[in-house]
Order: sequence, then structure tokens, then C-alpha cells
Amino acid sequence: MKLVDSHCHLDDQQFSADRDAVIARAREAGLKYMLSIGTGDGPPDLEAAVRLADTHPFVFATVGIHPNDAQKSNLNTFENLRSLLRHPKVKAVGEIGLDYHWGVPKDAQLPVFRKQLELAAEQRMPVVIHTRDAWDDTLAILRTVWAPTALPCIMHCFTGNSEQARECLELGFFLSYGGVTTFPKAAEVREAARITPAERMLIETDAPYLAPVPHRGKRNEPAYVAHTANVIADVRGVPLEEFAARTTLNFERIMGLARTGSTRECASYTEGV
Repeated sequence: MKLVDSHCHLDDQQFSADRDAVIARAREAGLKYMLSIGTGDGPPDLEAAVRLADTHPFVFATVGIHPNDAQKSNLNTFENLRSLLRHPKVKAVGEIGLDYHWGVPKDAQLPVFRKQLELAAEQRMPVVIHTRDAWDDTLAILRTVWAPTALPCIMHCFTGNSEQARECLELGFFLSYGGVTTFPKAAEVREAARITPAERMLIETDAPYLAPVPHRGKRNEPAYVAHTANVIADVRGVPLEEFAARTTLNFERIMGLARTGSTRECASYTEGV
């Protein structure tokens, strides 16, 4: 059985003491790929995930400016971002989006979000979306700016309800489910996972954050994606092996890995739309 962690922060300081062991445990747990999210500590350094991906053939990277780091960006940041998008191990722009929880001004976040969507469209690459307390604005921008490109959009760590899931699905987006799906009080998220078409689903850890049951409250790591996979497969009434194979194939197609195993090209993937 092969699994994918489609969103993890392998560069996080919580892994500084045992990063190699964490990666080794992930491989032992059956992970075929890991996507290391390249926001790091924000500008000017956006290369944290790329450095990791360069040292492991099964690790790929994203690059992007997290909405909470929007005020750190400048013209040089976007030029650096454009250059990094040409790196062969970089497969998506992310995580990008809007986050109104921590008080970063909207006027700072909105242009940075839009500019990164423009860069992703220019390079024909997928985007990985973070949204917190900003659902309406995030969806409005994606609906008008991104959906017309017909390029993949991954709603990272989806914790919405079935209605919000349908909004995303109608736009052709992918929903990525993490450890929250395993929490006892997350019935709405599990229902969203149940109704999401198999060809539009991914799984992730967001490690080191949001560890699934039975590790809730502890440091998360990519190997734990198996717990989330097991819960969702059970909710959907399908064998775990089938669910793992489907989500792995989805990842390969979105990231342009399915045909050649190495190409950075990302064609539109609209199966099941």
C-alpha cells in the first residue's frame, strides 16, 4: 500500500533534532511521496522546502508566501518566487491564500494572494490554498481569478462542511483532508469527506501540526497520514488499499508525475467534473 502526504512542513524547527528519522519513518509507513510546503519563515527565504526536496528523490516542494507573511514581501520577493517556480522539484505554488484570524491587514494580504495566483497561472502550476476566517473572500477570488484557468487548486486542510465542499467541487477544486477529520467532534468534516468524489480527494498531515487521533496533541509527522486515510476509507465504506491508491494517483496527476515520473508539466485534470 502506497500513501502520499500532500502537505507537510518538513523544514519546521520541531523536526530539527530528528528530521532524517521522521522521513525514514514515513517511508517505512508506506509513503511514496511527501510534498514539503515552502513558505518556511517567509520572505526573504522561500527555499526551505526546495533544499529538502533536493536531498530526497521522493520529496517534492512548493514555494509561496503564506498570507500571514504578506507584509514581508516586496518586488524582489516575487522575482525570487518566479525563479524558484522553474526548479524541477517545485510542483505547486503554496501555501497561499487569506487568513483573517491573526490580524494581518486585508490590504496587505489581498494583492499578495492575487499576484501569486497570477504567477502560478503564468507557469501553469497548481496552487495550494490556505484559508482561515476568510472563506467568502477566498472563494470569491478563486472563482473569478483561478477557476477560469482550469488548473488544479488544492484546498489545504479542508475543515469545512458539506455545503462548502460542494462550492469547491463545483469549481473543479480538490479537497485535501488532514488529521482534523479523525477528531471526535469533526462530524461535518467527515461528512464532507464522505461526499467528495474519489478523483477530487487528497490526504495530508500538515505536520508538525494537527496530529490525528491517536496522536492528537502531540507533534504530527508524515507517517501519521495513515490514520487519517484509515478513518476516511471507513467513512466512505471502501478498502483502505483502494483509498490509498486513488489518493496517490490523484497526487501524481495533479503534480505532473503520473506519466513520466519526473516532468514538471501540470496539465489540467478535470476527471469527474
